[in-house]
Amino acid sequence: MILVTGATGNVAYPLLENLDDAAAPAAALVRTEAGAVDLPPGVDHVVGSLDDPPPPDVLGQFDQVFLLSPDIEGQAELEIIFIDALVAAGHRPRIVKMAYDGFQDPDCAVRYMQNHRLIATHLDRTGLPVVYLAPTLFMDELLGSADAIRDEGLLPVPAGAARVAIVAARDVADVAAAVLTGAAEVDDGDLLVLTGPEALSFADVAARISTVFARTVDYDPVTPDDARSTLREGGLSSWQVSGRLELYEWISNDAMDGVTDDVRKSTGREPRPLEDWLGEARAAFLRPAGTSPPRF
Repeated sequence: MILVTGATGNVAYPLLENLDDAAAPAAALVRTEAGAVDLPPGVDHVVGSLDDPPPPDVLGQFDQVFLLSPDIEGQAELEIIFIDALVAAGHRPRIVKMAYDGFQDPDCAVRYMQNHRLIATHLDRTGLPVVYLAPTLFMDELLGSADAIRDEGLLPVPAGAARVAIVAARDVADVAAAVLTGAAEVDDGDLLVLTGPEALSFADVAARISTVFARTVDYDPVTPDDARSTLREGGLSSWQVSGRLELYEWISNDAMDGVTDDVRKSTGREPRPLEDWLGEARAAFLRPAGTSPPRF
């Protein structure tokens, strides 16, 4: 049986839908019973959290765990608490761990990557079998700029001329489902770097948005100071804001411009082009002003 954490997110929820469609026995980790109301119909649930795990007899039911948590200052601590609870339960499930492309680079000082490296080091010490999924930036993050795209005709990102092989969150969910159901051939310790089909500058992204939505959208390479203000206004903590700016500074050196075929190898199909994702997400870009998530 498969346990999925982060169940309401833009990767884990479509993963649950995929597992439900495949009739794979799966359960979502939810904080309260109310959190299970909107789960896919064939998905079970267990109540708990990363820092307050279910009891050992519950955790011992699971052969695989999809491990995902938010980018917060205490992320490493949260995941390590949960990993230790899995070990204490005695069943030693395989972990499918979400990270970022670049966490495997010891020279990358982005705090998000450092958290994932701490977690990976702890997983190594436990000896649990693990497969890492390391996507680049998600296409879905463009939704954070929906207001500016719609109302100002601008795509504001503090990324300079960086090129990034952005990937759809749904493609990452499809890979996770293939790994967890055995449809993808992977070995313990494998690292799958998940990218879109091509590396694009954000000027290229703005041009694709212009084509799909039949209106002119220009790339606005905002300064880190302007980005900091916008991110804080969007509700991110100081730690998270600094992390986002570190991430964009890192990718400004084309650190995420590599294209892999790991999505195709895992799922049997090519990753979604940006144009296809934009078409699927069109309604979200047409919502009333002021309802977009934070930019960048």
